[in-house]
Amino acid sequence: MELREVIGRRRSIRFLLPYKPVEPEKIQRMLEAARLASHWGNVGSLRAVVVFRDSAPKDVVDSLVAPIAGFQIRLAPVVIVWYIDTAAVDDQSNRLRELLAAGALGFGDGKKEALETQLIPIFDSIREGLKQPGLGEVDCGQGIAQATLMAFEQGLGTCCLGSPNLDQIRSNLGLPDTCRVLLLQTVGYPAESPDAGGQRPRQPFEKLFHLNRYGKPFPRSEKVVDELKDDGMIQSPAPQPWREEELNYLKHALGIKGHGLI
Repeated sequence: MELREVIGRRRSIRFLLPYKPVEPEKIQRMLEAARLASHWGNVGSLRAVVVFRDSAPKDVVDSLVAPIAGFQIRLAPVVIVWYIDTAAVDDQSNRLRELLAAGALGFGDGKKEALETQLIPIFDSIREGLKQPGLGEVDCGQGIAQATLMAFEQGLGTCCLGSPNLDQIRSNLGLPDTCRVLLLQTVGYPAESPDAGGQRPRQPFEKLFHLNRYGKPFPRSEKVVDELKDDGMIQSPAPQPWREEELNYLKHALGIKGHGLI
């Protein structure tokens, strides 16, 4: 499957097969993909705790809570707790030196001296600010996105969940105070059809993207849209006509009570 089709077919899969375990090597591939993602200054502050429901201590499993759609966590064979360790910024100078040695940073004679006397002092002066929410989280998001695509490529379904109890989850997992939990990602084999009801609605292209300044929509070429449709990236919008029947079936098959929102 080509990259464009992968992007188009990926869905948030909320219904997973609770009885089918996920192979650890597939999770490792997700983590390897996350590790290779872009990160400013090569800091690499994205971290994760992988919780296998069938082997993790009960208190760890019970510590993972998300009031919204909590049934997903209860049923998922694996939950990845993605978090950022802001302490990674403290070693950022060495990461820059690694980039320089690898030929990925700077050019010309004197670049080593410039790194030590100019660039590193700049980063040192703003170090504490770099630990605050912002660029680090964006980079972590890139890593999580790559892990998500790797999961899809291996036939797995994933869904990212937030929680108002992230600090409590951090404490329950024993993470240092320098860490912020970003989200919980459920992982397993999909119980839904591969289409999962069709491509989900998104906001209008023209509302999201601007040209040169705010307020002037970036022109959207229909020729490009048609090309991406042919490549499988832009697909038929949800819902498919059979979606409600599928959801009703999944609700009963998985023993989900109520409306499935909480």
